[in-house]
Amino acid sequence: MPHTQSAKKRLRQNEERRTDNKARLTELKTVRKQLTRAIHDGQKDKVDGLYRKLAKRVDQAAASHTVHRNTAARVKSRLATQVNAFLNAPAKV
Repeated sequence: MPHTQSAKKRLRQNEERRTDNKARLTELKTVRKQLTRAIHDGQKDKVDGLYRKLAKRVDQAAASHTVHRNTAARVKSRLATQVNAFLNAPAKV
């Protein structure tokens, strides 16, 4: 247990940051799964909206230092490639 006031405050801050970061990461994983499921199921109407939502959330996570900015850019780039390939693919008969 911390003894000094500053150590006690640091403990409180770390706990709050940990819960905030966990919530952000959980939401990112959820939206990413929804997007990949929509691509897999062929739901063109949902894919664009989910990608925009995911890109916004990834940028917010990077701005708050939950994920590194290069990680955020890599995630967005890879998913944009998948989304563009899906949207521009010829229709299945």
